[in-house]
Amino acid sequence: MIIQNVNIVNFDLLYGILNEIKVNLPFNIVKHEKNKDFSEDEKKYLKNSLIITNTNNESLNENNVLILNGPPISLINLIELINIHLIKIRFNSQSQINIKTYQLNLNSKFFSKGKDKLKLTEKEIQIILYLNENKNKNSVLDLQKNIWDYSEELETHTVETHIHRLRKKIDEKFDDKNFIISQKEGYFIN
Repeated sequence: MIIQNVNIVNFDLLYGILNEIKVNLPFNIVKHEKNKDFSEDEKKYLKNSLIITNTNNESLNENNVLILNGPPISLINLIELINIHLIKIRFNSQSQINIKTYQLNLNSKFFSKGKDKLKLTEKEIQIILYLNENKNKNSVLDLQKNIWDYSEELETHTVETHIHRLRKKIDEKFDDKNFIISQKEGYFIN
């Protein structure tokens, strides 16, 4: 399990309190002296972590920033709030999968390229993920067994029908006839 970081920016009192109990925390704490504009490399590093500050910094992704400048909060509630934010960040970061020039969001079930989005079914997502993970050509029997859990002896056109519909949806939305290639040996993502 990857332990996430909580970056405390220009908030010495909070850092001191959390540093005292750090052995009991399910996250690492990192102290930053200045509420500065983070470089692009630092922003990539901070992408899957939480930033806590007491002032607003417009250069940071607001989804990863917790601003504490309101009324006092108990330590137990603060740690619970931090954990909730970290769970949301982890959930969101794990949901986005890049496949070629497309993004597949497992949470919303959208397949997108640029501003264009296409809603997919669970089976369509499974097909794309399977073809993306298995770079070789995947036969109908292979897909039938691994996606639908059908017996090899079962005579069905389920795989061909699903892939035909998926290819048609992708072509209509993104004008891409070659995302999933169909050849005699099987299907694969080009």
